[in-house]
Amino acid sequence: MDLKAFISSCAGLALSDAERRFFDDARPCGLILFARNCATPKQLRALVASFKDAVESDDVLVLIDQEGGRVQRLRPPNWRNMPPARCYGVLYESDPEMAQQAAFAGARLIAQELRDADITVNCTPVLDVPQKGAHEIIGDRAFSTDPEVVIALGRAVMEGCLAGGVLPVIKHVPGHGRAGADSHLSLPRIDASEAELRAVDFRPFQALRDAPLAMTAHVLLPAFDDRRPSSVSPVIMGEVIRDLIGLTGLVMSDDLGMKALGGTFAARARGVMAAGCDVALHCSGDLAEMVEVGSAVPPLAGVAAERFARARVYLHDPQPFDVEAAMARVTEAAGTRVASLGPDPTVPV
Repeated sequence: MDLKAFISSCAGLALSDAERRFFDDARPCGLILFARNCATPKQLRALVASFKDAVESDDVLVLIDQEGGRVQRLRPPNWRNMPPARCYGVLYESDPEMAQQAAFAGARLIAQELRDADITVNCTPVLDVPQKGAHEIIGDRAFSTDPEVVIALGRAVMEGCLAGGVLPVIKHVPGHGRAGADSHLSLPRIDASEAELRAVDFRPFQALRDAPLAMTAHVLLPAFDDRRPSSVSPVIMGEVIRDLIGLTGLVMSDDLGMKALGGTFAARARGVMAAGCDVALHCSGDLAEMVEVGSAVPPLAGVAAERFARARVYLHDPQPFDVEAAMARVTEAAGTRVASLGPDPTVPV
């Protein structure tokens, strides 16, 4: 039986019997984790193992949002507290080379912790370019208001993830930086012209179009489609994200539960798949919603399956690195000491 084209979540620190039965039947191609699922590396490994056992596959992806700053699901005392992306952008203004080294080091340190917990995907870097008047939902999660700085630091984070044997996810394509609203709560309308979007918002995604994985933004871009949010717009998914921006990797939707989308969960899932997303993402851990999404998505097949397989090729053994030197570089960017987890941060807690 094939894996299906959706990434699911779960409610707690261990799978319930009902969740096990659901995963056994629906077989999502991935599991995304949140703070509610994370207590210790040992507990996380057990949770991941039980998910793989339920879907009867080791080929699934295990995802988390561990950007640093406001968005990090793994927190002290069992994991390091890492700085937000903007810290690297501020350092870039005075020392671009050091900033890129620090961004790489931060991503590499995070990848080490994720690998220790059997997590294979980090939903970072954020390539959005904030503009004046935009909603704070992106804020310091973005590297800079300069797309060229975003490109340089986004590339460094992407390479740091890959060096640590973890897949990065560039987000939120085709750009959430101008949004005046939080798409978790409502549908942002971005009234920039096509020329403005090409010159600023799309630039980082074009430059990193070779990324193995990408996540969409639930935004309305009237310059291309004045009726449908980008994640459910065949025009934006096809003509903009694939053709104009040129992404070649697997593209997942942002969370189907966000209020920027409307309709039932089945309708949302069918909508993102029909528009051209390879995989639908569902994050709430609500079993009834999970069942609805799982019933609406197709098997992971065709070009989507090929992109999924190509992404997994990057899941190699981590490259050696100097932990203390990496922490020193991140400390330079953060302006505060990055806590050590002891002589060997990979020792299970």
